[in-house]
Amino acid sequence: MAVLTFREALNQAMQEEMERDQNVFLMGEEVAEYDGAYKVSQGLLKKFGPRRIIDTPISEGGFAGIGIGAAMVGLRPIVEFMTFSFSLVAIDQIVNNAANMRYMSGGQFSVPIVFRGSSGMAGCLAATHSHRLEAWYAQIPGLTVVMPSTPANAKGLLKSAIRSDDPVVFIEHEVLYHERAEVPDGDHLIPIGKAEIKREGGDVTLITYSRSLKATLAAAETLALDGVQAEVIDLRTIRPLDLETLLTSVVKTHRAVIVEEDWPYCGLGAGISDRITQRVFDELDAPIRRVASKDAPIPYNKAMEQSMLPSVERITAAVRDVMYR
Repeated sequence: MAVLTFREALNQAMQEEMERDQNVFLMGEEVAEYDGAYKVSQGLLKKFGPRRIIDTPISEGGFAGIGIGAAMVGLRPIVEFMTFSFSLVAIDQIVNNAANMRYMSGGQFSVPIVFRGSSGMAGCLAATHSHRLEAWYAQIPGLTVVMPSTPANAKGLLKSAIRSDDPVVFIEHEVLYHERAEVPDGDHLIPIGKAEIKREGGDVTLITYSRSLKATLAAAETLALDGVQAEVIDLRTIRPLDLETLLTSVVKTHRAVIVEEDWPYCGLGAGISDRITQRVFDELDAPIRRVASKDAPIPYNKAMEQSMLPSVERITAAVRDVMYR
């Protein structure tokens, strides 16, 4: 298998899908002439031309709406936001129109569109450019929310998202773009709604996604030195949630810690914890713990920003808590 960066895997997925289906096109800020703000669309303008790789004005509400309209009449747009913090300007289009159109039209219209772009705390971007909005979008019926953590998942999930007949919010963590790993060649598809067990263990279940997977796996290795075998699950898809995989693991380990870069108050982990507790409460030997970012706006200062993230130390402390150590 080829070794690709996260951004190259995304690029390959879009290129393959555009070659496969002439209805697929990309639009967004700086995706064409500049090759993308994070170079995810590098070379696509030269290959597919300006009718399918379209630079837009800095007007997220406008081009998100154009994309939704195009999807309703049979095209398959990929709409890139330079950062998902800017998607807040288009939230009316995403939530009121894209998410509701199939239901409100009685199934007469589908909206096969992918909203994708960067997200998360990426280093000195301050409060307005560091939002993690997965819990916001995951709350909305009609939206699929995907957050890959590896180059292989990025390719396989993006290809599946482009082929979906429903709107997909595809969130890429900015600090992952340079990560390198093996990526399967050809028509590599990963089913939406299926989590992946990244490390097997019998003592505690660690549930995570996106950038937080790296710290969680490192914490699992640290815990193994103390004889604690943690099972690490990468959600990959936020909505729909692969609850079956989570419950099977928790029934085996009897403990769970959820690791997320999201804010703790009304965060994604709260919803996951509730679903697990409602179904397998009697299997739990300790309360479910959450390791999230600190509950404050994101500071510009790099050291302060780093202190807000889920760290190996914070994860291992939470595990030792549920292990009563």
